[in-house]
Amino acid sequence: MMINSTQVSYFILAAYFDFSLFTYFYFTTVMCLYIFIVGSNVFLIVVICMNRSLHEPMYLFLCSLFVNELYGSTGLFPFLLLQILSDIHTVSKPVCFLQIFFVYSYGSVEYVNLAIMSYDRYLAICFPLQYNTRMTSKRVAVFIAVIWLPAFLMKFLTLPSILPLQLCGNIINKVYCDNHSVVKLSCHDTTVNGIFGLLVTAVSVFGPLILILYTYIKILKVCSAGCKESRQKAVSTCTPHLISLLNFTFGACFEILQSRFNMSGVPNALRIFLSLYFLTCPPILNPLMYGLKLSKIRVTCKSLISNVGS
Repeated sequence: MMINSTQVSYFILAAYFDFSLFTYFYFTTVMCLYIFIVGSNVFLIVVICMNRSLHEPMYLFLCSLFVNELYGSTGLFPFLLLQILSDIHTVSKPVCFLQIFFVYSYGSVEYVNLAIMSYDRYLAICFPLQYNTRMTSKRVAVFIAVIWLPAFLMKFLTLPSILPLQLCGNIINKVYCDNHSVVKLSCHDTTVNGIFGLLVTAVSVFGPLILILYTYIKILKVCSAGCKESRQKAVSTCTPHLISLLNFTFGACFEILQSRFNMSGVPNALRIFLSLYFLTCPPILNPLMYGLKLSKIRVTCKSLISNVGS
């Protein structure tokens, strides 16, 4: 669908299919997922904030992670709910760009947050006697600023590179807006945009991954030389983080591959599910996993629920 660039004031999301009789089933399912995400993440944020015994670096970084889950899912789920009920799946240009900002800043914050959490575990396991002097409250505040501010700054730098593009189409073959899909609609050569996008992706993804790999190599070395009790303690604290990392990385890698390469061989329904994976599964899985796996959070939650019940 070729149109004059001055007429592009909205985009058509072509990946939606006819829900017909299942409209309210899909709407109810998505609504329940969103309510669960908001409820579980807010509950754990309140638990961590209200209990002073959880005002430790590890739990404060977890609190930051839960806030990001709320942020990312809020950039997607209300939009999905409206689209499911709508007969015409269109989105205005400003809303599309706003959603791009939400989605990409969410992904950047998630990776940096997981990297800082791995560094925190590295200090706790490899330098237990020096942990409190190395991970001071001021340093925790700096780390939280590092988690959030650079991600937003990079996205503010990315959006101006696509806003002036002259577009010769308005069809996006997805259920939400993403940066590369808009760039592909440009009337002119977008090599510079592509290179800039790859650089931003590399900094956002591979930078944190290098730090995570480094910290886990060091942790493995310490654990291999330590006693059985220290290995069990390391495994109990690192397992939720590793699951969370692998879960998010799987979804993010598929989304990057889908955006950059032709995935027409993959069934449309599977493509839709996997494109939504990194935006839906981590906000659902993380509060469950950390709430059940970390004994201190689990005990605090039980105590809080019993106090409310009585």
